[in-house]
Amino acid sequence: MLKKWVFFIFSLVQLIWLAGCTEKSFAPIERDQDFIASLNIQEPSLDFIDGQGNVMATWLFDKAYSGAILLENDRVLLYGHQLNEIDVYTLSTGKKLYSKKVKLGTTNVYYAENKKQFFIANSKTNTVTSFDEKGNELATQKLGNYPMSMAAYKDKLYVINYKDTKLSVLNIENLKIEQEWPIQKSSHGIAILEEKNELWMGGHGEGSKPNSSVKKYDLTTGIKKGEIKMPLMPVGLTKTKDAILVVSHGHNELYVADFDGNVKWEQVVGANPFAVNQFKDNIVVAGYDDHTLYFIKEGQVEKTVDVGKGSFQLLVREEKM
Repeated sequence: MLKKWVFFIFSLVQLIWLAGCTEKSFAPIERDQDFIASLNIQEPSLDFIDGQGNVMATWLFDKAYSGAILLENDRVLLYGHQLNEIDVYTLSTGKKLYSKKVKLGTTNVYYAENKKQFFIANSKTNTVTSFDEKGNELATQKLGNYPMSMAAYKDKLYVINYKDTKLSVLNIENLKIEQEWPIQKSSHGIAILEEKNELWMGGHGEGSKPNSSVKKYDLTTGIKKGEIKMPLMPVGLTKTKDAILVVSHGHNELYVADFDGNVKWEQVVGANPFAVNQFKDNIVVAGYDDHTLYFIKEGQVEKTVDVGKGSFQLLVREEKM
C-alpha cells in the first residue's frame, strides 16, 4: 500500500513538473507567407494579416509586452518595459526559441540586418547593449537619459535619448560614443535617408510646447538642416523606396513626404495613431484608440481591419523583389 502511495505521489509530481515546463505555443506562420503584424499592448497580442487584409492568426500573450521586432524572416523578439526578460519565437513553428534575462526598463529593440545583431535600449540603466542572434551579449554603453529610438547605417548606431537633449552616435561594433548631437528634448521617431545623407527625427515636444515638425540633420556632422511642418506630435516615421511616411498622433494625421521634405499629401486617419508602415501597395496606419488598421492606397482608405486593443507597432514581412 505504501509503495502504491509513493508511486502515486511521484507520478503526480512528474505531471505537475511537466505541465509547468510546457512552453506555450502559437499558430505557426508559414515561411513564405507575407504579412503585416499588429502588436497590441492594452491586451497584449499579435495579429498577423495577409495581403488581402485577412487576419490569419492571433497570438494572445500572458506577458505585458510593449514592443516586438522581426529577427531575419522567421523569428520575432518580444519585450516589455516592465519585464526582466526578452522572448524569441520561431514564426514557422509558433514555438519559443529562447528567453534571455535582461534588466527592467527595456524601451526599444533594434535589429541591424547587416550585422546580424540586435540592440536593447534601457531607460533605467540608461544603456544600449548589443547581442548576437542567439542572445549572447556583446557590448554595452552608458548613454544619456532614457535612450529609446534607434537606427543604424553602415558602421554607426544612432540613438535618441528621449528625456535628454542629445542624440548619441555609436560605433556599431563596440558601441563606443563617436558623436553627440544637440536635439530637442522628448524627440522620438527616426528615419535615415542615405540618398540625402540625412537623418529625420520626430518628437512629442515638452510640457506646454508640443512638437509640430520633423527635423532634418546631416548624417555625418549632426548639423540641423531644416524642419518640415507636420503638426501635431509626429512620432512615427517610416522610410519607403521613394517617400517618408509620418504619423502625427496629436492630430491623427498621416503625412507622405518626398526625400526633399515636400509633403506630397496628408490625410486624417485613425484614432491616436503611433505606427505607420508600407505593406504591398498600401500604406498601413495603426489606430491605437480605435484598435483598427487602415489600408490606404493613392490617398484613399481601401480597407479597415479590426485588431486587438492598443495597436502600437507594425511589423512587415514580404518577399524582397
